[in-house]
Amino acid sequence: VLPSPEGPAPSVSITEIRQYLRAHDIPFHDGYSCLHTPSLFTAGHADHPPQAAASAPYTLFIDKTTGSFLCTATLAEGTWQDFQANVELRHRGIPPASSEEMEEDMRQASEDARCIWDRALPLWELLDEEETNKTKAMFGISLVSNATLKRFGVRYLRTARSLVFPWFSPRNATLKGLKLVRVEKKGNTIAYVEETLPRIDSYHNLFGLPLIGCRDTELVLTGWELDALALHQAAGVASLALPRGTTCLPPTLLPYLEQFKRITLWLGEDLRSWEAAKLFARKLSLKRCSLVRPGNLQPRPLEALNQGLNFTKILRAALPASHKSIISFRQLREEVFGELANTEQVAGIKWMRFPELNKLLKGHRRGELTVFTGPTGSGKTTFISEYALDLCMQGVCTLWGSFEINNVRLAKIMLTQFVGRRLEDQLELYDEWADRFEDLPLYFMTFHGQQNIKTVIDTMQHAVYMYDITHVIIDNLQFMMGHDHLSVDR
Repeated sequence: VLPSPEGPAPSVSITEIRQYLRAHDIPFHDGYSCLHTPSLFTAGHADHPPQAAASAPYTLFIDKTTGSFLCTATLAEGTWQDFQANVELRHRGIPPASSEEMEEDMRQASEDARCIWDRALPLWELLDEEETNKTKAMFGISLVSNATLKRFGVRYLRTARSLVFPWFSPRNATLKGLKLVRVEKKGNTIAYVEETLPRIDSYHNLFGLPLIGCRDTELVLTGWELDALALHQAAGVASLALPRGTTCLPPTLLPYLEQFKRITLWLGEDLRSWEAAKLFARKLSLKRCSLVRPGNLQPRPLEALNQGLNFTKILRAALPASHKSIISFRQLREEVFGELANTEQVAGIKWMRFPELNKLLKGHRRGELTVFTGPTGSGKTTFISEYALDLCMQGVCTLWGSFEINNVRLAKIMLTQFVGRRLEDQLELYDEWADRFEDLPLYFMTFHGQQNIKTVIDTMQHAVYMYDITHVIIDNLQFMMGHDHLSVDR
């Protein structure tokens, strides 16, 4: 009997989780961001007494912040309430539900991925050397050797002019999905366009995971597949790439990173990557993380390979993520220089559609509060949804709390703004646009009307942990508070 999907799942503290495991004789040990226990889902466990589990491998990981679990042996996952329900079932001798029943769309995505994979060619098997060299030059990977491409299984899909990065299950090396990357030239700049199968929100892979050995204790985490290739080739280190780059680190991936005693985050060359690295380090446990600071002599790994920089030196210079409470200017010196040298980036993420707003606010910066006021019907909600959409399309993870109008109406407004025309007259295009809109890092709170402020803040904190939200919109404060509480403190 699980909590209804309407209400948010009740939160659970790490103390309660530990007490529950002890009360049910489930052995566990403390990891960096998860507790490790034997799995309830591996074969034969239904009739095993819990004590026999002590000798079983610890393949089930319980997230210390949310209580949700993942079994890396069977890929069964769920909330803390699901975990408790399965423990109760086991006590009654009922085997837990099999996690093998993949949902239809996941199965379909796997089949589509398999078709594309079979049509793609290994890069070194193209028509002739000239085509191979041209293709490599287009993606800036001329210096990446065929041996490295072969090791990571990178292929090229001619028809889409895209590199194909496979996502293999770490359990049995079956193909689970793909990421396609193609290059688009816009004037003098080149942009990389990515597409994933299955859809991005169910794409929880770590590129390069099957190549990690069980004895590896040090890891470099990057934000891009090509960076992982460069790192492996130039430094011979274990390296993985996050599926959504610097946008977010889904908690589902944390169990796969538990084995590492030291993780170096080298995500990219701009300040956004630096901010993301600091955020992810908190999730991964600060004491084992080091960060490579972006700078002229420390660009992203692929760029460093192309410039012939010394990788060992860069990795050695990585800064420990955990800072003491009191520091001197000497430790801040480089950060201050970085802020002076990158004034444009420090000002925040610019709006594409609002040059005038950029003059006023300079850009969207984290940790700042902006209040928009105006009389009823003056267009505050319409403007703010356009303003948020602009940032969201640039990869800023956004959480909407609309207490005034319902989410369906808000989503309709935002979708219309995203498309830039009336969809009522062209309903046949709806699915195509809705698919693209769904891929934005956009989330909605399900509250409406007056709310208890603590519940709202708890929901926001949960969203920040789960989806790495960096931009929250409350529309509007008056509705959230109710009119009887408008004291100055609130």
